Parts: sequence; structure tokens; C-alpha cells
Amino acid sequence: MSETAPDKYKATWVSHSSISDFLTCPKLYYYRAIYRNPTTGHKITIMSPPLALGGVVHDVVESLSILPVEERLAVSPLKKYDTAWKNISGEKGGFKDQDEEGKYYNRGKEMIQRVIDNPGPINKKAVKIKEELPHYWLSKEDGIILCGKIDWLEYIPKKDAVHIIDFKTGRGEESADSLQLPIYLLLVKNTQRRQVAKASYWYLDRDVKPKKQTLPDEDESFQKVYTVAKRMKLARSLERFKCKSDGCRWCGPYERAISGHGKKVGESVYKQDIYVLH
Repeated sequence: MSETAPDKYKATWVSHSSISDFLTCPKLYYYRAIYRNPTTGHKITIMSPPLALGGVVHDVVESLSILPVEERLAVSPLKKYDTAWKNISGEKGGFKDQDEEGKYYNRGKEMIQRVIDNPGPINKKAVKIKEELPHYWLSKEDGIILCGKIDWLEYIPKKDAVHIIDFKTGRGEESADSLQLPIYLLLVKNTQRRQVAKASYWYLDRDVKPKKQTLPDEDESFQKVYTVAKRMKLARSLERFKCKSDGCRWCGPYERAISGHGKKVGESVYKQDIYVLH
């Protein structure tokens, strides 16, 4: 008698962003992953200039991977950037005035130009995972699914392997204890057939090429991610999401938005209500 497959719709889905939120502040995780606007039934997100900038730059660069190599730079990505920027211009991007918006716009334009001038992996074959949202069962027994999108997978023909590349638009360095690479390693190894040869961060704000990172151990990666994911599932089952400081810099803005100190300015492609704070 065959075993009944677990129901993915009843599973606890975790990702790099949700795990990061939970480790930063469980209440932040609650507001971003669980709470729904009672009026619309949608999840909510708070827009800010860094978030708006990062979203546009990522969208433009990542969109190149679906094009044949010879067509990726045939039309200047700067044109795509200008078109995409219109979607977050003004209040929609959380900008307080034109001067602030102009500074962020120029930063993003410089990042796109840096990719055009130093395309590196952009001019090489890329692998696209077929699923719109790559995911797999981290633990069927515990009902936990790991999901997430990878910015870029460069194909390495000599090894028939892939190179994980994550684009960074902020000015800070990814912390050494970040779970991003462990999560991406697990996702890539379990959602496509090729081995992972290497991984890099590309700090678009300052570097002309990706910066190679040490590949984490797969077994250690699983244990680290699985341990946090079980804590998240327990918190959900107990409905316990406590902020250590009772309204920190991370969850506080969401509390302000929910209590009426924010303004809804749009809706994301993921059906999230987008707010900016007064």
C-alpha cells in the first residue's frame, strides 16, 4: 500500500528572507509572513528607498538570464531600468522628495552601467530552474518546504555544473554567519540536476565582478537550516512571535503601519499591500 504524499498546502514554507526575518525578530516574521490586512486579506510589506532600488536593479539584471547570450546586451539594460523605475517613482518607492529619489536613481543607474561595462557571467550561458518558485521538501516528516529564487546560475560546461551568483545592491557585506549560501546550496542541489561548482556574491555598488565565496558543507547546511525551520514551525503552532524589546527597529515600522501611521501606495506582483510610513 503506497504512502500518502504530504500536503504541500499545509506545510510550513521557509525561505532565506523568512528565516532571516525570524532570526532578526520573530514578530517581524509574523508581520511579513503571516499577518494579513483585515480589509484586503493580503500580506503587507513596507516600501523604503533601499528596497525599491534593490528590487528594480535585481529585476533588470535577472531578466537578462532568460535571453540568448547574444541578445542580453543588444538593447541597453539602462532602457529597461528607466522603464522599471517608473513603477517605484515618487511615493511608491518611499522617497521623501525628488532629491532623495534622484540619488537612489543614480546609484542604480551606476550599478546597471557597471554590469554593461563588465558583463562577466552575463555573457555566458545560464541555467534557469523551471519552477517559478523553486522549492523542495526539507522534511516531509515535519511538513517543512524550503523555497526561494536564485538570482543567477552560470553554467560551467567543462564540469556540467553551475555557479551560484547572488547580486547585492546594498553597501554592506553579507555577514559571515548568514544562512544565505547554505539555503541556496540546498535549493540548487535539490531543484535541478547539476552539481554546484562555486558560489559568489556580486556587490554591484562597487565591484566589477562577482566575489567568490567558500561553498558551505551540504550536511552542515541542512542541519543549520532545518534547526531554524523547526523553531519557525513551532512558533507558528504556538502562535508565539515575541519581540525581545517590545517594538524593535525591525517590527516597529509594521506596527506603526498597521495602527494607521502608514499609507497604502500599491500592490506587489505577489499580492502584497505596499505601505509607506508617514
